[in-house]
Amino acid sequence: MASIALSASAALLPLKRNSGAWSKLFPFSSKSYLSFKTCRKNRFISFAASNSSGRNGDLVVTSEDESASQTYTWPDKKKPRICILGGGFGGLYTALRLESLVWQDDKKPQVLLVDQSERFVFKPMLYELLSGEVDAWEIAPRFADLLANTGVQFFKDRVKLLCPSDHLGVNGPMTCTRGGTVLLESGLIVEYDWLVLSLGAEPKLDVVPGAAEFAFPFSTLEDACRVDRKLSELERRNFGKDSLIRVAVVGCGYSGVELAATVSERLEEKGIVQAINVETTICPTGTPGNREAALKVLSARKVQLVLGYFVRCIRRVGEFEASVKQPESGAIPNIAADKNSDKYILELQPAIKGLESQIFEADLVLWTVGSKPLLPHVEPPNNRLHDLPLNARGQAETDETLCVKGHPRIFALGDSSALRDSSGRPLPATAQVAFQQADFAGWNLWAAINDRPLLPFRFQNLGEMMTLGRNDAAVSPSFVEGVTLDGPIGHSARKLAYLIRLPTDEHRLKVGVSWLTKSAIDSVALLQSTLTKVLSSS
Repeated sequence: MASIALSASAALLPLKRNSGAWSKLFPFSSKSYLSFKTCRKNRFISFAASNSSGRNGDLVVTSEDESASQTYTWPDKKKPRICILGGGFGGLYTALRLESLVWQDDKKPQVLLVDQSERFVFKPMLYELLSGEVDAWEIAPRFADLLANTGVQFFKDRVKLLCPSDHLGVNGPMTCTRGGTVLLESGLIVEYDWLVLSLGAEPKLDVVPGAAEFAFPFSTLEDACRVDRKLSELERRNFGKDSLIRVAVVGCGYSGVELAATVSERLEEKGIVQAINVETTICPTGTPGNREAALKVLSARKVQLVLGYFVRCIRRVGEFEASVKQPESGAIPNIAADKNSDKYILELQPAIKGLESQIFEADLVLWTVGSKPLLPHVEPPNNRLHDLPLNARGQAETDETLCVKGHPRIFALGDSSALRDSSGRPLPATAQVAFQQADFAGWNLWAAINDRPLLPFRFQNLGEMMTLGRNDAAVSPSFVEGVTLDGPIGHSARKLAYLIRLPTDEHRLKVGVSWLTKSAIDSVALLQSTLTKVLSSS
């Protein structure tokens, strides 16, 4: 199951930290405002800075040309201000949950959603882009379209710094009336009353030499499109040739297995997929039913499982370097003469005793191991009261209500949160967890604004799903113990479940119609193919 961040139009101006600069940089009642227009159609904000000078409390960012900073002016000075950082399952669904609740007119919050991309990405279905089963607009709609009929404002930018002022010990949980400020890379400063951290995570490629330079991650829409282009390039290059396309997938968790199954189905007899995992089994945290279904599919598609190994390094094959022999698959022709194609060497080290080191060659290396949260820096420095409590992975420590410990006006969800379940185990970094947390975060923001008690988050495991190809998947619902739906039935159940989880009713309807149309076309094509075979054989 796929697991469940921010571009700027201008570079951040360098900050000068001298002579009380931080009190000027991060005030909480500023007299320097920014005039702006809001386009109701697409809800993007166009802005132009207006200067005010000089007195203490003005918001000023100095640079080499001494230009003034820009401050986002909320439409209403009296209503609560909620800033949501990150537009994934946690951030976007929190914003939509806030819209669905009933508010008193004077307490309905103003919501600003900030993300580095202009599109929300339904990450569990990125694999279908490689198989051609879905179109990009279906699983990656624009935020502007999703939020067009809401009061939520969207701003495409990247977070640079946080300066919270709700730390306990100064204001306290009951008397705290301030939130803090967020500095974006474009130079825009946003003051907030409540903050939601849902920035997700990025692949961790710096743990193995060569991974950052030569491996392809598979986490974002851009990653999926890049992998698709590379596969198409390899397919064109090898068209009509006897040589096989070799793809190495590093990691055999849910993401790695889904990727290996999808790529092997796409390449068919034109390629070989090798899936490498440090564990001695695939999907070690998955359900037995899903694991068995995946093993059956991978075996049928001749995916080579290399278990009990970790990758020591990845390097490009040199111009005059001979290719290495692949285990159980014969020798690969020398590629020294093929200067237009990159091939890579993976050096594997055994993770358990009794195994020998191996060397593999690949045309494409796909990386699905490890991730790191994308929490921004907290300023001003050297002030421990402002710090967010983080765990070893860099996630914010939260209490049961999803509030960051010591910061009653900051909520953290998904990969940004280090919440544990009732048994003390960390919650998995999945879309299912982030989706459920968003529902609770929206409600708890309503409760906090209306002086009601906050609800503790309780994760309800609804089961696990994974795609195994265009007409194959495995679904293990938690409410029916020991049952796994696989094959076409599992495929249909998975797509239906994800269709229901799409963000808005309007988008859900468009995608549903599109999928039904494609299904009808595929059925007609299959019928025609079957009739043709029958007639030709008679």
